[in-house]
Amino acid sequence: MHNVVIGAHGVTAEDVLAVARGGARVELSAEALAGIAAAREVVEALAAKPEPVYGVSTGFGALAVRHISPELRAQLQRSLVRSHAAGMGPRVEREVVRALMFLRLKTLASGRTGVRPVVAETMAALLNAGITPVVHEYGSLGCSGDLAPLSHCALVLMGEGEAEAEGPDGVVRPVPELLAEHGIEPVELREKEGLALINGTDGMLGMLVMAIEDLRRLFTAADVTAALSMEALLGTDKVLAPELHAIRPHPGQAASAENMRRVLAGSGLTGHHQDDAPRVQDAYSIRCAPQVAGAGRDTVTHATMVADRELVSAVDNPVVFAGGTSQAEGSGGGRVESNGNFHGAPVAYVLDFLAIAAADLGSIAERRTDRLLDKSRSHGLPAFLADDPGVDSGLMIAQYTQAALVSENKRLAVPASVDSIPSSAMQEDHVSMGWSAARKLRQAVDNLARIIAVELMAASRAVELRVQGSEVLVAAPATQAVLKAAREAGVGGPGPDRFLSPDLAAAYDFVRGGGLVAAAESVTGPLA
Repeated sequence: MHNVVIGAHGVTAEDVLAVARGGARVELSAEALAGIAAAREVVEALAAKPEPVYGVSTGFGALAVRHISPELRAQLQRSLVRSHAAGMGPRVEREVVRALMFLRLKTLASGRTGVRPVVAETMAALLNAGITPVVHEYGSLGCSGDLAPLSHCALVLMGEGEAEAEGPDGVVRPVPELLAEHGIEPVELREKEGLALINGTDGMLGMLVMAIEDLRRLFTAADVTAALSMEALLGTDKVLAPELHAIRPHPGQAASAENMRRVLAGSGLTGHHQDDAPRVQDAYSIRCAPQVAGAGRDTVTHATMVADRELVSAVDNPVVFAGGTSQAEGSGGGRVESNGNFHGAPVAYVLDFLAIAAADLGSIAERRTDRLLDKSRSHGLPAFLADDPGVDSGLMIAQYTQAALVSENKRLAVPASVDSIPSSAMQEDHVSMGWSAARKLRQAVDNLARIIAVELMAASRAVELRVQGSEVLVAAPATQAVLKAAREAGVGGPGPDRFLSPDLAAAYDFVRGGGLVAAAESVTGPLA
């Protein structure tokens, strides 16, 4: 655990992961606090003027036409947060809520929102105390940002709502009690502050950052299992030659091919495609593995570019500028400007794009698994990799489970961002659905890990069956390391039928936890 210092110019993906998943503490830099204070002076100057300024002295959304008198503005902010905390459904994961809060704090630290320093400091105190607001699955349309999820967090800053304490139990406790335990005073919101706390794309961005991290690991894991499947099917590794990928210079494709080539180095199984049942070429699921995985890798690279831009963005409406001219000027030429930067389209598109890549990677992995289990296409392996086919069913139903996950990921790949449902009396008449895109991507990523786990089970069992009793057919050293580590992790090998679900769970943990890639890298060195 370490401290993450939030400055005025954004944060990194590593910062998000450290806070969301690693429990790192946060602190605001002196520069950020000075910028927050300067922007607040602009807001207070505008609040003192008789002319209405959106977000400062007016209602919101379709109600922005009403000028709110000074004595009602604190009530306005409370009412905004309370009414917008309208989520429903299951609780969102703790890591998602921490990412959401941290990224909202990042925008507060930009000096563009006009909140008082105490608001940002209290948000930081909640994160450091491990107090996690209860946020619900449904409520965000991705425009104006993640309003409902962020409102549930803002409510806790006010000493209201629901939250859980730090710890593994996830028990929800009264917010006043939690704040008092940590010496945190509830904040009474003033002009602009309620709006600044809820008007951002922070939830969908946090989930994007975590999905990118997870997918990077899973794409490497899929390269390893694809290599094992190629070995088990006696395929040719000549298709992995660097010069073949240099003439179609997609970086991701070259990286996946190189990963597979390194895993297969020293294999005595590859290259036997001309032996007993000669074939000119391997099936697409084997031969085109680098092309499909590589396209997904390049999609992750594009998504990373979008995420990196968002991580240095100030997403709020309206925003505060320190100088210049506009219809809404504060002291010293400072101004507040309405804008549309809260719209989630840039994030929503890549969230959907990643779901497509995850679905396709899972689809090709399932085709390799099916080939390993089909005695008419596996080049000599027993049906379903069973010990005694007919008496034993082997991995028949494991492939059913994998197929079900693949089918679900195809449904989850249907884009959310192409939908839009108007809201707020047609004021917010085009929304991004980015939160929905992020939620389904999280499920797709977890499904993908299970799909890869099933391929690992099938490929590892098939390799072991190939090499049993043979002095010629020897697995690659990296493959041997993977098999040894998998068996030590509880992933069973060949043999009579047994209760298979625990093996599948162990394989999932082995893939998701990084054990698969680590085992291969113990021989190959770092893989891409």
